[in-house]
This record gives sequence, C-alpha cells and structure tokens, in this order.
Amino acid sequence: MRIVIIGAGQAAASMAARLRAKGHAGPLTVIGAEPVAPYQRPPLSKAYLLGEMGLDRLTLRAPEWWQAQGIELRLGETALAVDPEARRITTDRGVLDYDALGLTLGAAPRRLPAAMGGDLPGTHVLRDLGDIDALAPLMVAGARLVVVGGGYIGLEAAAVARKLGLEVTLIEAAPRILGRVAAAETAEMIRALHQAHGVRIMEGVGITHITGTDRATGVALNDGRVIEADLIIQGIGVQPRTDLARDAGLALENGIRTNLRGRCSLPGIWAAGDCASLPHEGAQLRLESVGAAIDMAECVADDMLGQGRDLVLRPWFWSDQFDAKLQIAGLNAGHDHVVTRAGSGDHAGSVWYYRAGRLIAVDALNDPRAYMIGKRLIEAGLSPAPEQVASAPDLKALLA
Repeated sequence: MRIVIIGAGQAAASMAARLRAKGHAGPLTVIGAEPVAPYQRPPLSKAYLLGEMGLDRLTLRAPEWWQAQGIELRLGETALAVDPEARRITTDRGVLDYDALGLTLGAAPRRLPAAMGGDLPGTHVLRDLGDIDALAPLMVAGARLVVVGGGYIGLEAAAVARKLGLEVTLIEAAPRILGRVAAAETAEMIRALHQAHGVRIMEGVGITHITGTDRATGVALNDGRVIEADLIIQGIGVQPRTDLARDAGLALENGIRTNLRGRCSLPGIWAAGDCASLPHEGAQLRLESVGAAIDMAECVADDMLGQGRDLVLRPWFWSDQFDAKLQIAGLNAGHDHVVTRAGSGDHAGSVWYYRAGRLIAVDALNDPRAYMIGKRLIEAGLSPAPEQVASAPDLKALLA
C-alpha cells in the first residue's frame, strides 16, 4: 500500500512515525511546500525569534531518521490537485499515485484586506519559518511595533517584542483581549502581566487602515487617532487550508470535515491537524494545538492500517508570554459560570469553567498545580462543586 501525506508539519511527522511504528512497510511519501523538513511551530515566534533556539533544535526529526525509516521527503514541492477517483496527486513537479492519502495541510494566517493596507511591506504575520526569518532582523530595541489582534498570537508577539526592547502597542477591536477564547478573569490576568512589562494595550478600538504608500508607517484607528509604527504584526488568527480538499470534492465544515477516525467524506482520504474538523457535541470542532495534531495524526495512521479507533478528545493548550506560562485544559465553550483562585507569586492564578454545574475547563497562569489537577479532574469526568474549588486549601483533595 502506497501512502502519501500532503503537508509537512507536526501532524505529518507524527503520522509518518506512527505508520512505521505500527508496521507499515510500504512506500511512504511526505510532500511539503516549504524547503525544510518538518519542524516545531510554537517556538518559532518565541525561542527562535529571540535567538534562543536554532533551526537544528526546531526540526522534529534528524535527516538520518527519515532516511532510516525509508520515508521519502519531497520538500519545496506544492500539491496542486487531488483526483480521488483515480487516487492521483498532481504537484508542481509531476504526478504520483496513492492508495491512502493523509491531508495535514495546516492553517494560513489571516491578513487585513489589501484595501486596508494588509499587504503593505512592513506588515508581517507569524506562521512559518520564512515569516520569522523575515521579521527577526527588524525586531531591534527602540523600534515601534504595533500588534493588531489581542488573541494568543498577538499577545505572544507583543511579549517577545518587549523582551527585545521594542516599544509595543497592541490593538484589539473587541471590548477586551482574548474575547473569543477566554473568560474576562483570564484576560484580566494576562492584561496585567503585559502592562507590567510595558505593553500599551488598546481595547475596543478598530482599525480603518494601515497608513503608508510604499511601506507601512502606522495604523489609523476608527476614533481618528494614528499610531505610528516601524513595523506591524497582524495577529488576527488563522484559517484552515482547505482549497486542495475543496477542489477534490471533499466536504468542508469548519475545515476539512472528518469523523472521529479522521476519515474524510471520500474513500481513501484522511485529514489531521489544524486543517481538519472533528465531530463534537453536534458540530465540527477544530483544535489548533500540538497535542491535538499528534493525537489526530496517530489516530489516522491506525485507521489507515485497519486498526481503527475513535479519537478521544483530551484538549490541552499552552501559551508562553514573558516568563509566564498559561496552561489550559479542556474546552470552555458554552460555560455559564467561572471560579477563580489566586496563585502563589506574581501574576499567578487559575480560572475554572463550569457549564450546567459541570467542570469543563481550567486556565492556569503560573500555576502548574492547578492545571495538572484540573486536567486530571476533567479527563476523569470528575466535577467538584464550584464552592469546593473556590475554598479548598489543597486542590489535590478534589481528586478524592
């Protein structure tokens, strides 16, 4: 059986490794548009941008591993079309056939429209190695940076820039930062952390356009102000890469629609990682995290080899900002009540999310104990009462 994987990120590397570990001895090919072997993305905009981690440490597997495993890496090659009936892939270098196809296409950063100046030189996004390599020489002390977007991408970029000595203004059009992904209590902790480090945060103000003609010079706000800038980072989220799947006739719904085994709507094709959506509580859910990419990819590999199993969702995420770590367990969608606990030390605490009386998620800032206990409770289906969480002298007692 010839297996081809299109996309060469975390999910692709995990899928390929699992296939070999589970006994697939047939041809295995990974096609990636970037010219480098699969690498970690989370450190790109943090340790790599700061110069604390080199490319050799970013890569997920050494070149010798791919060779030893007999996996063909076709890098710098772009897949143009998939023919599900003929089971054939067309790339910018030719065609190849497959028996089973894994789509690990990832996601692309959103940009402001060109009419708003979103494509002007001097505006940047943070997604792949090329983005960071283009940005790094400009991140010099004293430069004025405007970050557009108050989600995790924008906040992480702001934190790195301040550590490098830039003057940073972060603009969020919504009433507060993290409005779509976290409770106001978590946002308050993160806001205080950034302000303590000198980040200027402007909330509830929109952008009319990026100023400048040949190059971005600032950001014009809808209240008439203009914030001057030497460079601008657009941290306004990502969108799943689905064009290849759409053109092949695969069903889309919040990404490439799959079942709990990663199977797509047409036979012989699976999807995993940021491009794929899974059924969850009556909708199709995308989980943009390293842990989810690995779990989904391994589940797909098992199913390709006839060892299928439904994926058990164990959502967990993290975000490094300054010297603080935000750890998240569970999914807070639909929460109707939160409980907060103070942590020990500066900028530390946890937020516990409930829906209809059941614990569904925990945010923990500089509080690894709260995170680990909350994660164990959620995975075990245990739900201490909110008042117990609020008053427990020792969180570990909740596990009993």
